[in-house]
Amino acid sequence: MTASETAKTLAFSAAQAAADKKAFAINLRDVTSKIALTDVFVIVSASNERQVHAVVDAVEERLIKEHDTRPLRREGKGGEQWVLLDYNDIVVHVFHQEAREYFGLDGLWKDCPEIEFVDEADAERERRAEVADTDSGEAR
Repeated sequence: MTASETAKTLAFSAAQAAADKKAFAINLRDVTSKIALTDVFVIVSASNERQVHAVVDAVEERLIKEHDTRPLRREGKGGEQWVLLDYNDIVVHVFHQEAREYFGLDGLWKDCPEIEFVDEADAERERRAEVADTDSGEAR
């Protein structure tokens, strides 16, 4: 069994919202073979507690706006070192960089298939660079 299309769509939206707030080391894992309660873990890092908060807010806002869904549960609000958003089909983990290294969540789920995520902004920058290279080559 693999992650549902609904779960993947939610995961990509959550990951893009995080990327838009400069989250990094974005990792999507299909955990259906290990957990019956959810399909995808979205694991992201932020460089400080303020950014953790901004990423969490952006994910919640995007999933409400685009998918009319709110988390069933939100854990870790207090310290802003690790916030978990449970959407049933997906679980979003937003870590302060140091907390992510300490807890090693990526290592715990390394046996689960990774779902490729491409940041839309990075893809657009690459596309523009390719066009610019092509245009400058034609001008010679």
